[in-house]
Amino acid sequence: MPTLREAVADLGWLLGRGYVDPSATKLVGDRYRLRQRQRIAVSRSAAGELSLQHRASRQRAPASLEGDRLAIDAFNVIIGVETALAGGVLLRGADGALRDLSSVHGSYRRVAVTEAALDALCATIATWGPAAVAWFVDRPVSNSGRLAGWIRERAPEGLAWTVELPHDADVAVIESDAVACSADARILEQAPAWANLVSATVAERVPQAWIVELRPDPAGLVG
Repeated sequence: MPTLREAVADLGWLLGRGYVDPSATKLVGDRYRLRQRQRIAVSRSAAGELSLQHRASRQRAPASLEGDRLAIDAFNVIIGVETALAGGVLLRGADGALRDLSSVHGSYRRVAVTEAALDALCATIATWGPAAVAWFVDRPVSNSGRLAGWIRERAPEGLAWTVELPHDADVAVIESDAVACSADARILEQAPAWANLVSATVAERVPQAWIVELRPDPAGLVG
């Protein structure tokens, strides 16, 4: 773990000075002799100092979200909570967000904990008291229509609750001008504000989750 945290710090240093992935990740991975899965973990957890400051300045606390609008990156948050419920590893990166090691490459399938993950996310959202919630599900991914249906079934009475299937959910979330709920770096960089929905849900409803702490200075940061 100390080695991985050092690697995250080194990669963040490189990214902050204009180095780009995947060349920067290869440089760090070769230095620390990391396996491929470790390199993925380091790559997903690191960010340059200016980027971290930018993300921190736009992060919203749950207590501040009452009456606000949320834009949810559906696959990102659902897979994150599914991973926690199934006992898979979640990475807490330098920005405090939780990320899994999997990727959605054109396909998604319902798993044993999908219903529980959706229920947990909806329960967390309810405690935040937003005025409107828009879910964005990537249309090109298989089973996106079914997932959209499962989300619509959970629409709370009296809350503006929409589910859209854009071609690119990341772009839709960013352009919605609402508080983004995602751990995707692109969204955290470009959205006007973001909330740590997966982290909040896991902390409140999956306390046994397997979280690998990869912040270079976890004692000095707030997740």
